[in-house]
Amino acid sequence: MIIKSTDMQNNFGKYLKLCNYEDIIISRNGKEIAKLVTLNAESVREEAINYEAENNKMTYEEFLSLTEVSDNRFEYINGQVFLMASPRITHQLVQTVLLNIFSNWFAGKKCTPLTSPFDITLTKDNNKNVVQPDIVVICDLEKMTDEKDRYMGTPTLIVEILSQSSISRDYVLKMDLYMNSGVEEYWIVDPFNKEINIFRFKDCNIIEKRTWKNQEIAKSMLFEGLAVCLSEIFR
Repeated sequence: MIIKSTDMQNNFGKYLKLCNYEDIIISRNGKEIAKLVTLNAESVREEAINYEAENNKMTYEEFLSLTEVSDNRFEYINGQVFLMASPRITHQLVQTVLLNIFSNWFAGKKCTPLTSPFDITLTKDNNKNVVQPDIVVICDLEKMTDEKDRYMGTPTLIVEILSQSSISRDYVLKMDLYMNSGVEEYWIVDPFNKEINIFRFKDCNIIEKRTWKNQEIAKSMLFEGLAVCLSEIFR
């Protein structure tokens, strides 16, 4: 991120927080003159999920400022910012197959599957959170798009594909966020154990959970007929 020296002087506190997630290059008269970095920068960025200290949190407005000037991908949950790592090949292969299955099944239907990178803004306890799930199924797309063509509604179904760096976040932080913000069904796809866990939410509670493994066929509890053969996605 490159900012002008006058911006740094006027907003030092904000940029001091932002440097936890990205180096800040300071320019004067079009020339780069300095760099603001955090101590142990790599540790902060790779282990962001473990940072609970209040001074490492951001307001929603500060998070929007960060995303507007950065090409990196971030998620914002409970005031914490998570720098998203580039997915590995296994993750991408699973995501591609799943999206193809979802796209074919939902063709011509009311709901629409979409894939990341795509910001989803969810409200929990009157606080805004921003996530980029691997796949979402949206059934209110026309009603919930704002004047800047951004989706501001709540997906009906969300799919997260586990990676080594996201296991805790997907099972704990995101599970709680999705359950308490109106998402109705949540799929956790586990390429390591070759299984799919599906959770059905209602009234901020898990009302049903099913697990499919090996050669079984995972079936949506919400959309009757939507099914995925595990041998097809875990090749």
